[in-house]
Amino acid sequence: NAVFYNELWEALRKNGFWQGELWNKRKSGEDFPVWESINAVKDGDGRVTHFVAVIADISTLKKSQDRIDFLAYHDPLTGLPNRLLFNEQVNHALIRCHRDKSKLTVMFMDLDRFKNINDTLGHPVGDEVLRLAASRMSDVLREQDVLARIGGDEFILLLEDIHSAADASVVAKKVQTCFAKPFVVMGKQLYLSSSIGISLYPEDGTDVSTLVKNADTAMYQAKARGRNDYRFYTEDLAIDPSEHLFLEVGLRQALGRGELDVYYQPLIALDTGQIVGAEALLRWRHPEKGLMTPEHFIPLAEETGLIVPIGHWVLMEACSQAVRWHKEGYPLRRISVNLSTIQVQRGDIVTSVARVLRDTGLAAEYLELEITENFILEDIDQSVRVLEGLRDLGVMLAIDDFGTGYSSLAYLKRLPVNKLKIDKSFVSDMDVNPNDEDIVKAVIALGKSLQLKLVAEGVEREQQLQFLMAQGCDEGQGFLYSCPVPAEQFPDLYRRFSGAELNLYPLDAHIP
Repeated sequence: NAVFYNELWEALRKNGFWQGELWNKRKSGEDFPVWESINAVKDGDGRVTHFVAVIADISTLKKSQDRIDFLAYHDPLTGLPNRLLFNEQVNHALIRCHRDKSKLTVMFMDLDRFKNINDTLGHPVGDEVLRLAASRMSDVLREQDVLARIGGDEFILLLEDIHSAADASVVAKKVQTCFAKPFVVMGKQLYLSSSIGISLYPEDGTDVSTLVKNADTAMYQAKARGRNDYRFYTEDLAIDPSEHLFLEVGLRQALGRGELDVYYQPLIALDTGQIVGAEALLRWRHPEKGLMTPEHFIPLAEETGLIVPIGHWVLMEACSQAVRWHKEGYPLRRISVNLSTIQVQRGDIVTSVARVLRDTGLAAEYLELEITENFILEDIDQSVRVLEGLRDLGVMLAIDDFGTGYSSLAYLKRLPVNKLKIDKSFVSDMDVNPNDEDIVKAVIALGKSLQLKLVAEGVEREQQLQFLMAQGCDEGQGFLYSCPVPAEQFPDLYRRFSGAELNLYPLDAHIP
């Protein structure tokens, strides 16, 4: 259109340069997207003599992006909305309810004893049961109802135009009735039931997180009453805060008591099978609960702000350990450390990382920092500034758990990152689930088109490894190679995977 071309020519006159996305036409008449860069060429007197354009066909890239955009909002196994899309639709519904003074209902549903089927008969049977369960539930719901799968055997349901608890009870009974008939999978008759928790707007919450949390609480109470039941949320169901307080007090003391440990999981180059790095993973040796993994206490650390001093300690410990290993002759190319969104948002993370590198003596090129998509999406412009500051220090940057948030090509092209880490939830079942396989293919294609390194998390089986290698994935980590181990055990892993004599490198040397 005229406005677009006027702006293009104005940019060329003013800056001598323009780039952007356009549609072009093949000889066959087919339209296709291109990325075009135009530069003005001047003679010795500074006059523009002609323009040079470089055009790249981005059809494959756009198709990969379209596939990722769809999968970002849907569960690949059932085709249902995922948590992200569900949350968006609940937020829109809450706006309508607030405007119209109407009610809505959130139901949290869990399939009883599904784990027994999955563990006994295998993932293919379990996946088919989930697909059938999703189909049955969808069949008994209205077109405007929103059914989503949020992981495992957990589903969540949004109901608008529900006028009372009695109306919600009718729907809950319909859902449970649809499980009365057996599921026939691979010639086997399988019986399931469901436990359902129900929360109502506005009585039980006025925002999506509160409504979902309270429905989840009610669902666990339904399970406790013997399963195949539903229960409405009431305030007396709220979880006893004493356990929360117990953990918080312990976590506040853990750092000073030396109860926190950093474990290390090797990063393996898929083409050579050798260790090229290690990811630092936190563990808490709780005096009563034993060794605790991050999912049991990191959310609490983020909620209380303790993640800031704990995260700084992990960074310092990991960098110090890398230096020790280098001195001992284990030339890891990098040590990878996760940064929490809270950790990045509070304080000057660039200055903090620079100080750690200075105090430990680790060369910046050996440090890799992992950040999540959620941090990026909260404020893309600020994220770019922070990441550019970290990049200027010389550290490597990776997007962790890629594909679990809204993966936009627009922001990826702006980010100064070096690597995408494919979330283990996609890798774990891709050799038995074609949808997960498609996601992994799309992410690898996207990363390659942007010249980013690809790392697969959660590699546990040889079939997964062969598939990843065939797709051109660069690195992997997972139980196929090793679980996370204490620092003192890592040298044995290094020797086992290297199969070579150790080489001593000075700390400021470039390791190829």
